[in-house]
Amino acid sequence: MQKREKQNLLNKEMIIVILSLAWPTMLEQLMQTTVQYIDTAMVGSLGTQATAAVGATGTINWLVSGSIGALSIGFLSYIAKACGAGDLKNAKRAAGQACFMVLVAGIFFTVLTVGVSGRLPVWMQVDENIQKLAGTYFLILYAPMLFRTATIIFGNVLRAVGDTKSPMKIGVIVNFLNVILNFLFIYPTREVEIGNKCITVYGVGWGVLGAATASAIAFAIGGILITVVLFRHPLISPGGQSIRPQWDILQPCLKVAVPNMLQRFGTSLGYVFFAAMINSIGEVATAAHTIANTVESLFYIPAYGMQTAAATLAGNAYGARDNKKMQETSRVFIPIEIGLMFITGSALFVVAPAFMGIFSDNQEVITLGATVLRMVAVTEPFYGFSIIVEGFMQGVGKTREPFIYNIIGMWGIRIVGSFICTQWLGMGLVSAWMCMILHNLLLFTMFLIIYIKKTWNPLYVK
Repeated sequence: MQKREKQNLLNKEMIIVILSLAWPTMLEQLMQTTVQYIDTAMVGSLGTQATAAVGATGTINWLVSGSIGALSIGFLSYIAKACGAGDLKNAKRAAGQACFMVLVAGIFFTVLTVGVSGRLPVWMQVDENIQKLAGTYFLILYAPMLFRTATIIFGNVLRAVGDTKSPMKIGVIVNFLNVILNFLFIYPTREVEIGNKCITVYGVGWGVLGAATASAIAFAIGGILITVVLFRHPLISPGGQSIRPQWDILQPCLKVAVPNMLQRFGTSLGYVFFAAMINSIGEVATAAHTIANTVESLFYIPAYGMQTAAATLAGNAYGARDNKKMQETSRVFIPIEIGLMFITGSALFVVAPAFMGIFSDNQEVITLGATVLRMVAVTEPFYGFSIIVEGFMQGVGKTREPFIYNIIGMWGIRIVGSFICTQWLGMGLVSAWMCMILHNLLLFTMFLIIYIKKTWNPLYVK
């Protein structure tokens, strides 16, 4: 009886630690998604073409941000393990190397994205009527790539030492600023009636390009703020550390980061091909797909918020060589995650038509988007399980298997299946999303096998 009470107490303590790490990340992502909702609704008020122009190259964001995020996972894993082992000296050295990586990756992706901005809409098979608008939107949005890189990498450096609140606070500031600037840059000066009074609201009326400008300014400020916070941090500040490449730090970071980067690059490139196939179906399918992705992102927040906490705690346990803590972490995480995703999946199924209606008044777009959202809502708990197990593996530095699984699922099922359905058989958006669901179920099966066999845990002894 006493043993059971002790176990229950440990479980409660673990739940408190998990939630204390996860909730700031969840709130940060909620704010980002809320702003994305507002952006989409504002642009959607300009018409279906405007929505399609913004969404047509949206998957490139996953490709670029995913690659940078993968680099940050290498530093998160290294720093979390160093902190678990009590090695703060090397944790700070790794923070200095993160600064080096921000400069290298930031400059590289700035040159890359700005360089391809003019041709990208053509490659993405965007409708000729909106290619120029989509290209200019992309150019403005990605001009401050150095600052966006700092936000992503430095954010995970802070999370690696358990500071999830600082990135959250900066995210709140950036997103609030983005909304304010949207009102200023998207719409022209206009008269707004509030009660019996008529108030002049000033604006420059840049439309879609105004939305890009607002986001670019907000991203730049966010990058500056998180850099200041990192350098002032009492535990992990890189102040005084060399930003010249130090391979004894970079090598283990890159050993984790490269497979994860290849995974994200491969899957994100798959998203690009996936979006291009949907763009070829027509304007309605593109708009429905863009809005449905925006809606769906809100309901994935628990999964990705918990994944960051899972990676941090698994890395700490591995650094301390504490197998009991590692197993306890996984035992508590899984039911919490599945429960949360069941709730969000059920909610998505119910509210899908209403949420689609927020962003479009085109009934065909609303109906099509609601249909695919309800399809994917049923599989949310399975997807959440995969994300958490992958988070454990990121924390302990085992990123090769997730890379293989995701590439097989993306290119072997989603891309091939969608190509056959949409390009050969002439089927629509529903068939493409069905292939996406099959991809997610394959990942669930593969990660379930790894979890049951405990091969994700490097400390496990049979």
